[in-house]
Amino acid sequence: MLQRLKFVVAYDGEAFAGWQSQAHRNTVQDILESAFRRITDQRVRVHGAGRTDAGVHALAQCAHVDLAKRSLIPERWTSALNALLPPTIRVLRCAYTSVKFHARFSAKGKVYRYRIWSAPILPPLEFGRAWHISSKLDFEILNAAAEQFIGTHDFAAFAANRGKPEENTVGTIYSACVRRRGPCIAVELDGNRFLYKMVRLMVGCMARCAAGKFAIEEIKTRVATGRATGGRCVAPAEGLYLVRVRY
Repeated sequence: MLQRLKFVVAYDGEAFAGWQSQAHRNTVQDILESAFRRITDQRVRVHGAGRTDAGVHALAQCAHVDLAKRSLIPERWTSALNALLPPTIRVLRCAYTSVKFHARFSAKGKVYRYRIWSAPILPPLEFGRAWHISSKLDFEILNAAAEQFIGTHDFAAFAANRGKPEENTVGTIYSACVRRRGPCIAVELDGNRFLYKMVRLMVGCMARCAAGKFAIEEIKTRVATGRATGGRCVAPAEGLYLVRVRY
């Protein structure tokens, strides 16, 4: 009987072409599968809770694999995998779980955080970790713009095309919190599902509002109709973090 191992992984997405396996093998999923293959001498498929794009980071991505047997206790899996992984990918913890659990299909929602550095100069240690906006942002307007997304809506106007149209673009945002600490602004979004580039399109729209280049009423219209009139702004990948997956 196959043994299902659930694990939580964090990674710095800057050096990788996203989560999902690709032909060039420079993805988080590919590198994890390679580590499992070296330990088990078998090919296994790593199933993640969702895809993250190139450059996007994760503080706690959830995944699972099916193993032929319980060859290691969970703590040994953690240390064995980390010994083979690059320092930009760390397995935080492992546990055996029921085969009824699925990292993707059992998920009830996700929490994302987007970081903006609003100041004329970006500190070197923030490079690749936040969206640098040198112009002044109105924090109150940014917060008001975030509140427009709370609730159940058709988010088609805040989704990019992955090659084929999404069959269902309706989702629920449970909370949208904006916090500021000095020049660092963090936007945290908790929702039941997120479409392709949805968070980055939402934050891009919010930032344009806070910079005085966009009206909040336009967000209201796009959320109400599911359609976007005029241009859209996609916030860069380096400011986005998958914080956790809810089950």
